[in-house]
Amino acid sequence: MLSWRAAATKLIIMAVRIRLKRVGAKNAPYYRVVVADARSPRDGRFIEEIGSYQPMKKGDNCKLNLDRAKYWVSHGAQPSDTVASFIKKLTKAAVPV
Repeated sequence: MLSWRAAATKLIIMAVRIRLKRVGAKNAPYYRVVVADARSPRDGRFIEEIGSYQPMKKGDNCKLNLDRAKYWVSHGAQPSDTVASFIKKLTKAAVPV
């Protein structure tokens, strides 16, 4: 039988998200793709910055370090819907046909 303290330490799981952090000016959005604790605010503390997104730019408007994104996903990080679509799009573009 485990003591309550040992049981509590086994259940601690850090909720990490890969999401967008807004840094752009008013009417000029610019986002950074960051790995952050799920409890931190949208523009608050983050663990690592892995990319950027410029929604107003035509063409190649998303840059993402796919190696780091895959690393964090393999360690349990949950990407937001938007970041998941970036990962899917850039993975498809990176695979040679």
